[in-house]
Amino acid sequence: LRRGEISSTMGHSAVMTCPNKTDATMVTWKISPKIGGPCTLGYRADQKKVDRTNCSDRVNCEFRSNQSYALEIQQVGMADEGNYSCEVVTQEGNFHQMYQLTVLVPPRLSLYCDDHRNPVCKAAAGRPAAEISWVPENNSMTETDSHDNGTVTVLSRFTAHSTDEKTVTCMVYHTTLNETKSIACSSSQSDLILYISIALGFLIIITFMAVIYYFKLHGCRLCHKTEPPDTSLTHSLQDDTTEVEPYTTYVQKENTIYNSVSDLTVGQNLP
Repeated sequence: LRRGEISSTMGHSAVMTCPNKTDATMVTWKISPKIGGPCTLGYRADQKKVDRTNCSDRVNCEFRSNQSYALEIQQVGMADEGNYSCEVVTQEGNFHQMYQLTVLVPPRLSLYCDDHRNPVCKAAAGRPAAEISWVPENNSMTETDSHDNGTVTVLSRFTAHSTDEKTVTCMVYHTTLNETKSIACSSSQSDLILYISIALGFLIIITFMAVIYYFKLHGCRLCHKTEPPDTSLTHSLQDDTTEVEPYTTYVQKENTIYNSVSDLTVGQNLP
């Protein structure tokens, strides 16, 4: 019995082969996945027929010209992990080959700036766990989170509080990929300048609106104070004066005549 390990990236195809025997009369693949029940694929050379028991359509036997009797799994998923054994029956005897299939999951990569403007590199749900490093090098903080399906999320935070480098680069190493990403996060000083600029802008707008309101309010008051007098009232007063004047003139004349008679009577000693 020969044993081997094989790995395949999720979504790709995995191929496993039986012992190469030219005089095989029967080949049987027995599959024991970690998730789900077992399945069996059998090939009879005399009938050139494949018998399938509880196996997915993604699992097929490929009986090639070199008599390798390969088993192919299309679009490998996490549920396909498990043990795969092949038995070849010949006139010389039975030969076995066993494989342990491991599914590799590429992580989902992201690079962003946190609330403190520190670069954060994240390799989410990868299998196995990814490794992260930074350029320039620094004492980064790394966190890992294991999931129930066997994948691991790795998060690395660039912790330098101040650096002359405007751009930092995150390098992610995984068995399925090697990738780099770069980002530039503005410093806290730049944020302070931005906040001050925004505050000054709002202050200028509010001050301008207050000045406009002040002049508008006091301008209306001045307009009310300098309003010309009501001409109808003036005409009414003039008319009343005109009506009173004849009576006043008459009274004045009567008083003049009375005074003259009084003076004459006193001068002549008349009763």
